[in-house]
Amino acid sequence: MFRYKDAHLVNEKGKAMDVQGGSDTENRNILMLNKHNGKNQQWDIVYVKDMPAEPKKGELSTAFGFYVERPFYIQSKLPSGRYLDLVGRDLVIKTRNGRNTQEWYFDNRSKTIKSKSNNQSIDIRGAGRQNHLQVWTTNSGWW
Repeated sequence: MFRYKDAHLVNEKGKAMDVQGGSDTENRNILMLNKHNGKNQQWDIVYVKDMPAEPKKGELSTAFGFYVERPFYIQSKLPSGRYLDLVGRDLVIKTRNGRNTQEWYFDNRSKTIKSKSNNQSIDIRGAGRQNHLQVWTTNSGWW
């Protein structure tokens, strides 16, 4: 599971979501690496719509830093501000394109970030033995 704190998305082991090589290029892979505070590990959570006055699902999960089931974008703090996107199952950064492959939401039941395009959760490849990120059927297992 991820926590959002101080512009970083980190897992239980303290690994941070990282744009591979710090390269601000289209279709760049997203990895999980040791946190080093570089811009390629810093993200903004940009919610798709403003929170309604009396949300039903939209309550803030203070433990995880996300509004429950409220769609958002994950935007890189690299100079071009590209968005987290899917190419097949792989996570990459891309220019904002309006597709639902760039929209995400926090599922409080599974405690995972899910893609709006297929409702699958962000996952670390190889059952956590690799460092590339993908989306996969929700299993709530974090490595």
